[in-house]
Amino acid sequence: MKIIFFKRILLFLIFLISGLASAQKSERELILIDKDWQFSFGHLYDTEKDFGHAAGYFSYLTKTGFGDGPAAKDFDDRAWRKLDLPHDWAVEQEFSEKGSFSHGFKTAGKGFPEKSIGWYRKKINIPETDNGKIISLKFDGVFRNSKVFFNGYYLGTEQSGYNGFEYDVTAYVNYGGENTIVVRADASMEEGWFYEGAGIYRHVYLQKTNPVHVAVNGTYVTSELKNNDADVIADVTIENKGNYKGSIEIIQTIFNAENKQAANFSESIQAPEFYKTITHSSKLYVEHPLLWSIESPNLYRLVTQIKQNGKTIDSYETTFGIRTIEFDPEKGFFLNGKPLKLKGTNNHQDHAGIGTALPDDIQYYRIKKLKEMGSNAYRCSHHSPTPELLKACDELGMLVIDETRLMGINDYHLNDLKRMMERDRNHPSIFCWSVGNEEWNIEGNIVGERITNVMQNYAKNIDPTRPVTVGISSGFKSGISSVVEIMGYNYLGNGDIDAHRNQFKNQPGMGTEEGSTFATRGIYFTDDAKHYQSAYDRKPRPTFYSIEEGWKFYAERPYLAGMFIWTGFDYRGEPTPYGWPSVTSYFGMMDVCGFPKDNVFYLKSWWGNKPVLHIMPHWNWSGMEGREIDVWVHSNCDEVELFLNKKSLGKKKMEQNSHLEWKVNYMPGTLEAIGYKNGKKVLTEIQKTTGKAENIKLSVDKENVQNSKVTVVTVEVTDKNDLHVPTASDEITFSIKGGKILGVGNGDPISLEKDQFLDALSLVQITNFQEQKGTTVTLPQELQNYPENDWKTAFKDRDYKNQASSYIYKGEFELKNNLASNIVSFFYKKIGVETVVFINGNKVNASTEDPQKYILDSVILKEGKNTIHIAVTPLQKIKDWDVMNTNPGVIQVITPDEPWKRKLFNGYAQIIIQKEENVGEVVLSASAKGLRASSLKN
Repeated sequence: MKIIFFKRILLFLIFLISGLASAQKSERELILIDKDWQFSFGHLYDTEKDFGHAAGYFSYLTKTGFGDGPAAKDFDDRAWRKLDLPHDWAVEQEFSEKGSFSHGFKTAGKGFPEKSIGWYRKKINIPETDNGKIISLKFDGVFRNSKVFFNGYYLGTEQSGYNGFEYDVTAYVNYGGENTIVVRADASMEEGWFYEGAGIYRHVYLQKTNPVHVAVNGTYVTSELKNNDADVIADVTIENKGNYKGSIEIIQTIFNAENKQAANFSESIQAPEFYKTITHSSKLYVEHPLLWSIESPNLYRLVTQIKQNGKTIDSYETTFGIRTIEFDPEKGFFLNGKPLKLKGTNNHQDHAGIGTALPDDIQYYRIKKLKEMGSNAYRCSHHSPTPELLKACDELGMLVIDETRLMGINDYHLNDLKRMMERDRNHPSIFCWSVGNEEWNIEGNIVGERITNVMQNYAKNIDPTRPVTVGISSGFKSGISSVVEIMGYNYLGNGDIDAHRNQFKNQPGMGTEEGSTFATRGIYFTDDAKHYQSAYDRKPRPTFYSIEEGWKFYAERPYLAGMFIWTGFDYRGEPTPYGWPSVTSYFGMMDVCGFPKDNVFYLKSWWGNKPVLHIMPHWNWSGMEGREIDVWVHSNCDEVELFLNKKSLGKKKMEQNSHLEWKVNYMPGTLEAIGYKNGKKVLTEIQKTTGKAENIKLSVDKENVQNSKVTVVTVEVTDKNDLHVPTASDEITFSIKGGKILGVGNGDPISLEKDQFLDALSLVQITNFQEQKGTTVTLPQELQNYPENDWKTAFKDRDYKNQASSYIYKGEFELKNNLASNIVSFFYKKIGVETVVFINGNKVNASTEDPQKYILDSVILKEGKNTIHIAVTPLQKIKDWDVMNTNPGVIQVITPDEPWKRKLFNGYAQIIIQKEENVGEVVLSASAKGLRASSLKN
């Protein structure tokens, strides 16, 4: 009996050990390194202001490892600004009429050489235990023309601000010690004709893998439905950056949303040779799969494991969905065999207050806003998106047109397309690739036709499961429109869509852009002097159409798959039909904050599946008593009856895809609409004349991600009856505890208020640096009088073999102001062994946190010229060729900004907040003159 019990224990232990072995942790690590970067502006062409970069005898292109200036490993960046990524330095700048029209008139980038170059530096530790692994840096996007260095070694340049890229740094790593990452971003050239931001505005990762590993974007998952089951083809590309020769085991496992295994496959193959790759294909069988759709975005997870001698050396996860897509030239678009009209929007990637540096949660927020409007499709205009946007679309159920930046047939163009497609092709949300948009020089000619044929066929080699489109705007007769697989019509007024369809009956089509209407949220009378456009849905220009006209056209034609409105959200730049001081577009169905304009309710009525009743405009028109007001109702009810102060103004029938209108003489009170379905009252909506604003109200938008660190907060004011005041323009001041404010906005296209309130940091150079020799190694503790005639240029003709026992240096620095609130620090760069520092004759002591940092009291400083003396015992050269530091350091001046604030625009403002790490609660407070303050705990 005891022997049997012992055997059972032994078998259990063997089973446990074997189970632990099979569940070994993979060597792959992907570490987010967004925290704690140092940042400073450089200069486009002034080498001195660019910290002397690339000015040495040997440059980083001349000799390996010769990164100089900030690219050097040991460059002193202590005085630089500390920040976290993602970061957009353009949104932080002021507005100016000298700025770029297309980019929102910010004082950064093109035309501003002092704000067009940004330097980023970060130090990381890599343990000795990582020696033998492949270490790489992964960037999701840097705008733009980025150069990356690691420990002073130049890694490469990425021109586009939209491509993700990776660099292998294995050979340059200081294992068991500190390593320095440096990025120089050059935003002096615009890549698009819309706001693009500047800097490292997407995530950065440190990646560690075994030498034998799944290659970059190395999986490709496709599926084929057979009856109620699915064959899943999983291709994996394996790369070998080591010397291993022998067999490896590939294990492919599919898990469903409940993390239950749905399929499994394994096979042993020979590892690729040194610095080679191989692609292995596996076929897996999934019974009764849950299909991905816009209503039920079911996802699966493929786990690819590589085993070597029984040990798991790599594990790579791929999220995918099982679904079918089809375009029919007669019947439109089908998802999972069911017809689906595309109800899409075009969108750029910026948001109020934060520019292009969107936290991941804001991607979800924006997609939820579009879904709430009834939209089911999203066109990435006009570049590849950040991965987090596609992740949000996968998880929330939003179809995507993924678009490359520029058409062409050479490596610059095709490689960008390839990288985008290989990165994104496993996303079930993507149903179409776009290889171009409004390329006016080539759209209607043979050049465009040739380029499209090359790009289209090239795309098919990478992913044959999805069709290709191009957005075309200069006529639909020849050139690209005659050869592109899915015709992309940009605007009804640019050609005869029906005539094109009759000529190319086997070519499916969709409206890749439609609308371009002008509207300002909360404005109902166009005022060109103030740059405000009425929110009523009107034709924007003679050859363009209203949102309603556009949707009716596409809705009535089964052969058209649907349309994409220009745009879902307003964006910075392109303030057509105006210019300065308008700084954002007028095209959006929502403003830059995501506050809805009235067209949203038209679309909700006919794109959504819930009852809708909306009255426009508001009913606060003091001074306009008796004047006729256009009252529109957006609804999907059968009939709507309108009342003013309980008096009926008539009942009207609603036509499909239309709206209702009344002419109403203004009288304060209550405007009420009652909606009927099948003769029964189903909805009531009112617009009331409100009293004056009395209370501030803060609320968390329902589209926020639950329990997220980043929260979008709506700011509004109410009257004594708690009614929203739609005309309010009060300036609200904010403070926060337990978190930080990321940005503020209000949707006003002519607002020149700050998006962000950040402490100003300036670096002041020490000039006229001179020296005298000391006579003793004992350094003075009080500043002495030194003969003026004995001063000479510091370090000039220094004989390092015969130095004095000590030196006293003198320099000057200018302070533009000496505010008591300023924080002024001297960051000393070592020019001596022992050091004593005097400012304006006063001895100063080093800080406890950094022995080479001196925090200067405003009492000893003065506006204008200040004097610094540094007494040292000299550093000695160890080797004759040692380069000695001759820079004494820099003065850092931090000027605290005023409190965060924003004016309401037509009743609303928005503030985006972020909770601090390890803090249970964040408290946002808001106050304004004459209003009752408010606070929000989150």
